[in-house]
Amino acid sequence: EDPVGNGHEEKENNPFAEYMWMENEEDFNRQVEEELQEQEFLDRCFQEMLEEEDQDWFIPARDLPQGMGQLQQQLHGLSVGEGHGAEDILSKSNLNPDAKEFVPGVKY
Repeated sequence: EDPVGNGHEEKENNPFAEYMWMENEEDFNRQVEEELQEQEFLDRCFQEMLEEEDQDWFIPARDLPQGMGQLQQQLHGLSVGEGHGAEDILSKSNLNPDAKEFVPGVKY
């Protein structure tokens, strides 16, 4: 069967079926408006939550006095065990390399 010039087949019951939602246009508009309001409400709540979270977090640049920035940079420059290689630490270790792995709560 070939479609007729308007793009619909001849035996199709209602050529305006795709436009039937317009019959209840007010209900459709109300539903879309409610969905938009709900989305806007959720966006506002999410934004408020992020703002509250920002206030609770400790941000050094914002929460420390100005002189603390230099001290903080010096602390970042330090590293634990400076000057000791991993091989040096392992050579002085008293641990048994053949021991079973420790699992809390398990008795051997």
